[in-house]
Amino acid sequence: MRPSERAVDQLRLVTLETGVNRYAEGSCLATFGHTKVLITASVEDRVPGFMRGRGQGWVTAEYGMLPRATHTRGRREASEGKQSGRTQEIQRLIGRSLRAVVDPVALGERQISLDCDVIQADGGTRTAAITGAWVALRMATKYLMEEGLITTDPILDQVAAISCGIFKGVPVLDLEYEEDSNAEADANFVLTGKSSIVEVQATGEKRGFSQEEFDGLFSLARKGISELCVLQRQATGG
Repeated sequence: MRPSERAVDQLRLVTLETGVNRYAEGSCLATFGHTKVLITASVEDRVPGFMRGRGQGWVTAEYGMLPRATHTRGRREASEGKQSGRTQEIQRLIGRSLRAVVDPVALGERQISLDCDVIQADGGTRTAAITGAWVALRMATKYLMEEGLITTDPILDQVAAISCGIFKGVPVLDLEYEEDSNAEADANFVLTGKSSIVEVQATGEKRGFSQEEFDGLFSLARKGISELCVLQRQATGG
């Protein structure tokens, strides 16, 4: 029995609320159970130095956790003077995931920055951030098209992410913290709306796991991400 009493293939209650920031070109509050991530998409008429003169755009991301996003207060990384390796790894993952479904030429020579701030963490913050970041990005590109700043839709497909793990010997979907911290193995899957693989991160935490178990996790992820893609389309108006 899962702590939440969910079925093994059942997502937590997921909501993707748009328009939560009046200033950003796109925004989304992604809620997966008790995990809440606020994402804003900011359009800038510039690109990083290595992209200048190519006639292409760039999508990047930053990620952070508010001091009391977890059970105990953590110090802001800015006060430490540097980002942790975990933070850097997650924000690079978010950026890679979004760039996988964006046509940089259609975007033009501009950058969209996705700021992902974890308000409350109960497992799956990186996957919630990716899923919500696509929504914020979609709203920002809609803004660019409505304003006539671009003429071709740069979004090639959806992208979403979900965690899966082996908990008490059983593959389960969408781990909350209690499951994540006690899982024998866990994995994060990033897939497109067409089920193409963008990235898979899988780790045996307490033991190795078999090909059959991995296939079970992958099957759960495909089901979960299919459901998330429906919620993304509903949030963005299709």
